[in-house]
Amino acid sequence: MELDINKIKNVHFIGIGGIGVSAVARMMVFAGLNVTGQDMQEGEMVKELKKLGVSITIGQSYENIPEDIELVVYTVAIETYDKELFDKLKNEKRFEIRSYPEMLGIISSNKYTIAVCGTHGKTTTTGMIAQILRDADYDPTVIVGSLLKDKDGSRTNFIGGKSEYFIVEACEYRRSFLKINPNILVITNIDEDHLDYYKDIEDIKSAFREMAMKVPTEGFIVCNPEDKNISDVINGVKAKIINWQEFYNSQLKLKIPGIHNKKDAAAAISAAFSIGISKENAETYVCNFPGTWRRFEFKGKLPNGVLVYDDYAHHPLEITSTLQGFRELYSKEDGWNITVVFQPHLFSRTKLLLNDFAKSFKDADQVMLLPIYYAREVDDGTISSEILESEINKYTDNSKSFNDFSKLEQNIMIRLEKMVDKNVIVTMGAGEAFKIGNFILK
Repeated sequence: MELDINKIKNVHFIGIGGIGVSAVARMMVFAGLNVTGQDMQEGEMVKELKKLGVSITIGQSYENIPEDIELVVYTVAIETYDKELFDKLKNEKRFEIRSYPEMLGIISSNKYTIAVCGTHGKTTTTGMIAQILRDADYDPTVIVGSLLKDKDGSRTNFIGGKSEYFIVEACEYRRSFLKINPNILVITNIDEDHLDYYKDIEDIKSAFREMAMKVPTEGFIVCNPEDKNISDVINGVKAKIINWQEFYNSQLKLKIPGIHNKKDAAAAISAAFSIGISKENAETYVCNFPGTWRRFEFKGKLPNGVLVYDDYAHHPLEITSTLQGFRELYSKEDGWNITVVFQPHLFSRTKLLLNDFAKSFKDADQVMLLPIYYAREVDDGTISSEILESEINKYTDNSKSFNDFSKLEQNIMIRLEKMVDKNVIVTMGAGEAFKIGNFILK
C-alpha cells in the first residue's frame, strides 16, 4: 500500500535511538509532524531528540505506541530480535507500519538521490558529498549514519535542505539499501562483512549487484571499476560508470589524515562532478570537511600531555587504515606511542575474521581489549576477546584482554601515571569503547 507522508500527522518510532532511525525522526520533526518514540536505552540520539521536544519511552513494548498514531517506523532489528513485537505490528490495522529502509525508499522516490554504499568509508564519503553540495549552495537533504558538524557548530545526523537533492548513507546489512532509489550510486568498496547475514563474499556482491542495477540509464555509478569485487557488480549496468581514481589527488590537504580519506574524497568529488560541480571547486569544498562523530575524533588532552581520540573502526581493514592515518600524524620515528583500547563488535564478525583482526594492529604499540560487544547476538562460547588477544600476540605480542570495563579502567589509570608527552590513546570499535576515553578524561 502506498504511503502519502503528507497526510500523516502522528508518527511513532521503534528503535528511535538508532543512528539511522533517529535521522528520519528528525526529518519528521523538521516537517512539523508530531513525533514520539521508544528505545531500549537512553543514548546520545535519544537525548538529542528529547531536546527537540520528542516524547520518548525507554523500554520496548507494543503498549508504548500512543492511541492516535497513524504511522509506526521501526528498526529492522526487531524483525529478528523481537519477533513478538514485530508480529503484533504486522497484524495491526489501525496504523501504517514501515521499516527504516522502507522510509528511505519513500523519501528517495521524490528526490534526486545520491546513495553512498560500501563496506568501509560510506559515512565519511556521505559527509564529504554533503559538505561539497552545501558549500556549492545546492541545499541538499542529508541522512548519514553518524553525526555531522552543522554550520552553527551543532552535530546532527539529518540536514533538512529545500532542494531536490537527497544524500543518504546506504547500508547493505540485510539488503536494506535495496529500498532506496538512487540516481547516483557511490560504491566505496566491497569486502566481507555482516557475515551473520550474508553467506560469503559472492552473496554480498549479489546484493550490491542488485543495487547497481537500480540506477537508471541517465544515472551514474561512482566506483573503482578495476576492483575485483566491484567489476562483477557493475558488469552490464545501465548507468554511466565514473572511475573515482581519475579524481584522486594525493596532494589534497584534508582536515582528516589517511590515504583512505583521500580515496573517499575522490569518490565525493566524482559524485559532485556528475551533477555539475567542477573538480576544482569540489576539491576546495571537500577540504572544509571537519570529519564526523567517532571518526578520528579528538576527545581531549590530559594534564600529562597524553592525547585521547575515538574512532568507530570495527572491521580489520578499517582498523588498519585508521591506524595508518594515526601514524601519518604520530609516527614511530618521531617517538610517538599509540595505545588502542578496542572492543570487538559481534561474535560472528570476530570469529569469521579472526585472523584478519589479529594482523590489523601492527601500527599500535599496545592493544587493550574489552569484552566483545554482542549487540544482536548470543554468545555460543566459541569466540572471545581472550582468543583474539592470543591471535594478535602471534603477530605483535602487544595485546592484553580484560573481562570487564572496570578492570581495564584500573589498568589504564596505572599506565597513565607513567605516560608523558608523545602518547596517544585511541578508543576504537562500534560498541562502547568510547566510554573508556570519557572515563580517563574525567
